[in-house]
Amino acid sequence: MSSLSLRRSSRLVSSAVNTTTKGAQASYTRADLDGTLRPRKRARVDNRATSSIAYADPEDVADSLSPLTSSGEELSPVLRKKSRQRKTAEPLEPKPEEFSPRATSLWKIGPHVSSAGGVENTIVNAASVGATAFALFLKSQRQWAAPDLKPESVAAFKERMKSFGYSPAHILPHGNYLVNLGNPDDEKRKKSYQCFIDDLKRCELLGLHLYNFHPGSTVGQTTPEASLALIADCINRAHQETENVVIVLENMAGAGNILGARFSELGSVIRLVKEKSRVGVCLDTCHLFVAGYDIRTKEGWDATLAEFEREIGLEYLRGMHLNDSKAPLGSKKDRHANIGLGELKLSTFAHILSDPRTQDLPLILETPAFDAPGTNWRTGGMDVWRSEVAVLHRLAGGSSATQGRGETAGLDTGTEDYLATWTRELADRVGAASKMRSAKGSKLDDKGKSVKKRRKGEVTKEVGEDESEEHRCSDDEAKI
Repeated sequence: MSSLSLRRSSRLVSSAVNTTTKGAQASYTRADLDGTLRPRKRARVDNRATSSIAYADPEDVADSLSPLTSSGEELSPVLRKKSRQRKTAEPLEPKPEEFSPRATSLWKIGPHVSSAGGVENTIVNAASVGATAFALFLKSQRQWAAPDLKPESVAAFKERMKSFGYSPAHILPHGNYLVNLGNPDDEKRKKSYQCFIDDLKRCELLGLHLYNFHPGSTVGQTTPEASLALIADCINRAHQETENVVIVLENMAGAGNILGARFSELGSVIRLVKEKSRVGVCLDTCHLFVAGYDIRTKEGWDATLAEFEREIGLEYLRGMHLNDSKAPLGSKKDRHANIGLGELKLSTFAHILSDPRTQDLPLILETPAFDAPGTNWRTGGMDVWRSEVAVLHRLAGGSSATQGRGETAGLDTGTEDYLATWTRELADRVGAASKMRSAKGSKLDDKGKSVKKRRKGEVTKEVGEDESEEHRCSDDEAKI
């Protein structure tokens, strides 16, 4: 044995713990070099449980070492262990040709997709459901601070946006739910502004041009006029700290002290903004309806846009959220339903998607998807969104699924039959997804709502209205 082996062996101390089961006994030798356990067969003994301490011969341990390296030195057990570990294969970069072709239409439609695993994954998640537009969160929507975007994620996002053919004009990031720029408390408003400006800078880092957010709340401590002026002041300050992002105000449902349910309120903010080319409005169909704007008929939709033109100006319309509503007209309850399955019905979206005024805007779905968290293009799922996107593209006359079937924009012939058929298609898809979700880990409560199964020490959480509506901001949240 080499002198190096003897020196190493002299430092080894090992212990053996003998355990006996049904007449067979194994001895385990512990080597101080790497702390691993090595079984070694021993002679058969009687059935009585025994234990003893033994010491291994240094020669035995030395002989168990690996062969010499090319330099003549022995490879330590720790290094041997690392050398045997397999390297994890790098995931293959998704290619546009691996995805189904997207619809060609003047109406750009898609859901608010997950950014789990990196912001770059939003691109492929959108492409996997046939989206021609999409929304995303730039960081956690319910936390003030978040880690910076990784440089490799930023680079991958830009590259995928280019290779998959998505325009920044059709990507509508959504703001943090906690932000309230209308809060009269200086410290709380400052905290909101810092979170707000961080989001805007993330937009610019990713090469995005639009940023949608909830205006805020008076929190019951000041007048709407004073709060709206504070919001405009924050927007003016943000324009000075950024270069080109357009800040988009979302109309709200109007519950409690929440601002922005009436067009007049949004218009008053815009009038106070100095750089008007960098401010706009996103219209949410569910919010419109529960705030009292009846858009279910073509006449009602036209009347709504006429008021929008008077109070704000159609040139400020920069995007829409396409959501059906579980709650009735004027209820001020923000409860999103899947397209065609709520109070608005599919006919509402038919006249919205035949209106030239909604062309070339990001039209974003914020409907329940019923998929498990993190579901994306790699693992499948998102079938509800895939169906909703396909049906809405049919309404706009741009889906490849309608070609050769006599289905055209406007649905001039057999409109009611088409709407009924597609509504059933959506209902079947939502029903199947909802049952699958329940089967994977939910149960029904005494009211028939889906409830996630409770684990030991875990608080039971409903998987229904409140869980699926990701894009709601309560009055309590806006008080922060």
